Amino acid sequence: MMSSSTHDSSNSAFLTAAVLTVSDSCARGQRTDLSGPAVAAVLKKNNFAIAALEVVPDDEAAIKKAILRLAGQVRLLVTTGGTGIGPRDVTPEATRAVCDRLLEGVAERMRSEGAKKTAFAALSRGVCGIRGTSLVLNLPGSPGGAVDSLSAVIELIPHALQLLNGDTEHYSSYSA
Repeated sequence: MMSSSTHDSSNSAFLTAAVLTVSDSCARGQRTDLSGPAVAAVLKKNNFAIAALEVVPDDEAAIKKAILRLAGQVRLLVTTGGTGIGPRDVTPEATRAVCDRLLEGVAERMRSEGAKKTAFAALSRGVCGIRGTSLVLNLPGSPGGAVDSLSAVIELIPHALQLLNGDTEHYSSYSA
């Protein structure tokens, strides 16, 4: 049996994250990325060590390549952007293509909490998936929407990462 310190959510090796902004205009240098740094600030406030803050265009192949690379380096990969219904919004498709399983409840919670502020939250197609022992979480592209969506689920993430590590002893009284 592993020691409890192996799964301690305060362990910086356990709470590693990368933020991937998906935006054509940011990738071209025509717009400053505000969402990525805003998301990174929330993660840091919640004891995550930020290993990377990157930008890619709204291109499914580029997004998949970045997700595969970054998910292999960190426990949590958060994307921001490309989750709407526009023709170039392909982040959810790229995420689904590279994830082993989806966590529908996480995306449902983000949309549910977002709907308390704006009806437009229902137009977000962001997903949450598992790639190996890492989580991949899609957030909207606006800084406010990204921060609100992440804040709606941030408390779930350390527990989800413990489960992905195989730490399921806490399930004695409840089973999902």
